[in-house]
Amino acid sequence: MFPQQIRNPPPTAGWKVRPLDDQQPLCHMDGNEKAPLITMPLASVITSLIANLMEAAAQRYGTGPLSTRIAPMRKANWQETQPATGTFMSTSTAGSPPTRSRGKIWFAGALTLAAVLGGYWYFNRPETGNTNRINNNTAPVRVAKVEKRDMAVIDRSLGTVLANTLVQVSARVQGTLEKAMFKEGQFVKKGELLFQIDARAFEVALAQSKANYQRDQAQLENALRDKQRFVDLNQKMQGSTSAQQRDSSSTNASMLAATVAADKAAVDLAELNLSYTQIRSPIDGKTGAVLIQPGNMINASGANGTPLVTIAEVHPVKVSFTLSQAELPRIQARQRNGQILAILDVQDVSGHNLTAPVDFIGNIVSSQSGTIELRATFPNNDLSLVPGQLVNATVQLADVHDALVIPREAINDSPNGTFVFMIAGDQAKQIPVRVLFDDGTNAAISGALMPGAEVIIEGQLRVIPDGKVRVIDSPTATELEAPKREGKRNQQ
Repeated sequence: MFPQQIRNPPPTAGWKVRPLDDQQPLCHMDGNEKAPLITMPLASVITSLIANLMEAAAQRYGTGPLSTRIAPMRKANWQETQPATGTFMSTSTAGSPPTRSRGKIWFAGALTLAAVLGGYWYFNRPETGNTNRINNNTAPVRVAKVEKRDMAVIDRSLGTVLANTLVQVSARVQGTLEKAMFKEGQFVKKGELLFQIDARAFEVALAQSKANYQRDQAQLENALRDKQRFVDLNQKMQGSTSAQQRDSSSTNASMLAATVAADKAAVDLAELNLSYTQIRSPIDGKTGAVLIQPGNMINASGANGTPLVTIAEVHPVKVSFTLSQAELPRIQARQRNGQILAILDVQDVSGHNLTAPVDFIGNIVSSQSGTIELRATFPNNDLSLVPGQLVNATVQLADVHDALVIPREAINDSPNGTFVFMIAGDQAKQIPVRVLFDDGTNAAISGALMPGAEVIIEGQLRVIPDGKVRVIDSPTATELEAPKREGKRNQQ
């Protein structure tokens, strides 16, 4: 047996107990502080403890043959294990209390022995789980079968929904914004009235332009009549008018004709400005929030000013996403052989994922990210896509034909490469494999595996090559926690 160090024995006769000290033993023989710790085999410790207790009981309840028989045994056991520097001396004093039953002494000894043995078993018992005890030498695992089939080579990217057309509606003339003719978020048609600006100043300007036009038009008509008179008079009476008069009348008529044309342009401009006081929608789409409320004075802000409202054409919409430049050969090959389909993680009203062909591939690769842009146009009749929304886009670029397909959880990494654990009977065989493609759920591999073989997908931490395993349907919490407990025990 391994020697046991007694640091806290029961305070019975024959022992002197000191207060707790982390640096010194709790018990010494006869108060000798320099005496070493008591070190004995376990059987001797138990015999000595029982002898001390029974002798103390005998001294209390009466002396007799029992204490006489116990004392030599106790002394012999102590002399076999006592260090050279210590001696065992009892501090009990002789006394002769009234004689009691020997059965009590035997009962006390048996109780002490049971307590010692129970404590020894409790602190050295093997760790057990529930009624279905797990064999530490057999690892519980879950498995999946190897399939042989074609696997699509796909690529995933985060895409952004773009409006097919996005318009910022701004004012073309200055004036007071009188009224908004729509509700925020309303769908509007092209040409529908959106805002009304105070038009009185523009109406006055139009009336003034028309008046100037009519005045100059009358003057032009008079100048043309004068010109014609000079021409007719010169034909009837040769030399009755000078050439200078005829030329002046012709020039005056031409000038007035130009003035009338300018007046006509001013009238058109005034009418155009008056029409700008009614701001209409340039496209079919959905309006956003009104950014300038009625009652404010607005200016012809142009492209850099604050718009009155934005309108987005939401059907159809475009989804823009990027792929790595490393995928360019596959993109180009797929484009030559057929369409590249973009599949979104958004479902329509019928529960199907939205799908559309890629109709745009960028003409440059970003020098900052090393990616190229692709776009796909979706009808969006049910308005399930909103401009600015982030979606997961998946595109199929190629196919791996007759591949061995397994769940990606079965793939393990090591310094020598990737491998899987294959079930062979009740053992786990380590099989090297090469990953051809991993789509995040399944992996296409090549290696010494056959279709229908079982590979471990859960519980690999407890598996060793050629070690025994036990296939389970769904591991219990105890089985899943077992590797954690073993790791903590190894650290201790």
